[in-house]
Amino acid sequence: MRLKIGFKTALQVYLILFLAAMFFASSAKAQNLCNSDICVVQFNASWNSANNVEYLDKLTDCDVMNVNIDEGEYQSEYGIVVVPTIVVFNGKEVKRFQANIMMEMEATKKDIQGVIDEIIYSDF
Repeated sequence: MRLKIGFKTALQVYLILFLAAMFFASSAKAQNLCNSDICVVQFNASWNSANNVEYLDKLTDCDVMNVNIDEGEYQSEYGIVVVPTIVVFNGKEVKRFQANIMMEMEATKKDIQGVIDEIIYSDF
């Protein structure tokens, strides 16, 4: 038995499927890369490893993760246009720090720790 549906119904079904796919794709982008509430992620490329931010491991009250954009779809998923880029997540992106034109990070440990502290203090 063959089901006959009209053009309008087929278009509506297609639109619903398309919107559902877009929703799930955008949900993946908003997810934390770490398993903790507050996570600081450094996105960099292998060819720019000389400009890795070394003070991230000294941040407190958060997890830290380093992501190489050469591997996987991280660059397009997270909109990385400059390396290194540091993103602070709290379930979703809270703050983004990008390198200058020389591909050097100008944000200091104090700047990033300040964002982390603001997240923590906002819960009180």
